[in-house]
Amino acid sequence: MPGLLHIKRVYDPPSQDDGARILVDRIWPRGLRRDEAQLTTWMKDLAPTTALRKWFAHDPARFDEFKVRYHDELDRNGDGIAKLEAFIKEGSVTLLYGAKDAAHNNAVVLAEYIEGKLSR
Repeated sequence: MPGLLHIKRVYDPPSQDDGARILVDRIWPRGLRRDEAQLTTWMKDLAPTTALRKWFAHDPARFDEFKVRYHDELDRNGDGIAKLEAFIKEGSVTLLYGAKDAAHNNAVVLAEYIEGKLSR
């Protein structure tokens, strides 16, 4: 993969190693000012749909099924995936998320999805 793909909580301080900072949540993170986030872009269209997000409700017991359903949504989002791939081809990309759980969130699933797609 030409660039490096990272995952980071949007509330964590930005660093020089982040590269393009892309928020991949549908809802703006609570209590965060836009200038603090230092985003390159906000790709709401890559976030899970509202229905899927509400169904998942950050329940780790639902994470495996969430991954399957979210992959299905990503499979139907060619334009959003193409935009993200373009950023990755340019260099490092950090996918930013707002959830408290670092292991069970949409950015983790999106990174796995993209890495699998680019490795083919």
